[in-house]
Amino acid sequence: MAHPVQANGDANGAWWAIPPTRRVSHLPGVDPELLRVTLDPLPPAAPAIVHYRPTVVGPLGDLVDTLLDQLDTAALAMFPRWLAGADRFDSEGTLGVAAVRALAARTAAHSRHFGPFLADLAERGLRDPRRRAARSRFAPGVRAAGLARVIAEAYDRESCVLVVALPDLDADAERTLVAAAEWFVRHGGLTVWLAGGPLRHADRVRSVPMMVPAPCADLASTADRMPDTAAERGSTVLVWPPIAGVPRGDSAAEQALERALAPHDWARGRRWNQTYEWHVLGAAYRLDLFWPVEGLAVEVDGPEHRGRIAFANDRWRDVQLQLLGLDVLRFTNEQVLTDAPAVVDGIRRLLTRRRAGSTHPHGDETS
Repeated sequence: MAHPVQANGDANGAWWAIPPTRRVSHLPGVDPELLRVTLDPLPPAAPAIVHYRPTVVGPLGDLVDTLLDQLDTAALAMFPRWLAGADRFDSEGTLGVAAVRALAARTAAHSRHFGPFLADLAERGLRDPRRRAARSRFAPGVRAAGLARVIAEAYDRESCVLVVALPDLDADAERTLVAAAEWFVRHGGLTVWLAGGPLRHADRVRSVPMMVPAPCADLASTADRMPDTAAERGSTVLVWPPIAGVPRGDSAAEQALERALAPHDWARGRRWNQTYEWHVLGAAYRLDLFWPVEGLAVEVDGPEHRGRIAFANDRWRDVQLQLLGLDVLRFTNEQVLTDAPAVVDGIRRLLTRRRAGSTHPHGDETS
């Protein structure tokens, strides 16, 4: 498969800004997995970008509701990042709920947020997931606009892009998927990129050639040469960028590992989902878990790592990080969730060895 390449290979250029905002665009020949890997870490000036892979395309209303529920789950996982000051409330009791609703109302009064929706979402975010309302009580259009705003706010961005991986669809299903994308643009103010397969039946969508940086296209070409058995495509439906400083809200494994590490004094100094910038002209790497002084990176691999491009990127990143003097430990979600003590012990033993030697020369270069 051919992959579009940026002619000058400038990975710092705003190649992701080519598609028009608040429109549905088709990105011909661009693998959606390549986009996800290339946009991690999320560039500082880019919008918030979430990635959606539809599994079944049924009636338009069902497709819209399914995606709204997915975006709702993402927004709740990002709480309290999108509501400044909400991290002070750690109780879902009557006082905590009243306080977080009042904070949301004050925030909405000085922003573009719709107060009742923001207050309802904040209350649901504060509650234990087992006792949350299954679905927001607001109309679909209100939900779409509100969720787009809070997801953008979680990353301190002005807008939100939804990348939809195009499956192989018949004519009716393709038109339904495009209609759903247009609905989210119209009601939610999102920008939608349709990436992957061709559009054969929806001719009203503009095709926008997107040139990914040359090193990323090279990575995709390497992945194309890998055998089918090297990796399998993940089953995750919606993926969003992790938020710096905390375990991923959608990763039970990262959260379980943090709980397992928290009681241990030797685990201090760890940083979750930080960007490692070793040189002003060098590639930046987002590390799931990092001890910057010791130079130890720990990666927790979920289903999104099983695609060919992600698999090839992981191997390439490990080599580059090791050349920079870091040690890299990789664990699957299953390893963390089924035997966290063994994972923690492996981290402890390698940290002990790193601490017995010299400190890492680039230990403070994270952001």
